[in-house]
Amino acid sequence: MDLMNSIASSAMSMSAASFAQSYDIAVTKKMMDTEELALQELTEMLPPSPYNFDVYA
Repeated sequence: MDLMNSIASSAMSMSAASFAQSYDIAVTKKMMDTEELALQELTEMLPPSPYNFDVYA
């Protein structure tokens, strides 16, 4: 019976690790979306630049 408990324990810890990773990724994506919106708002608040140049990569 000890082997079954060990397998079940391993499965639960893998499931918990997978959930934690998925949660971390979701929080990171949400933070990136929020930062993108904040940067867009900041860009709109800035006065127009007197310098006009094009950059091609």
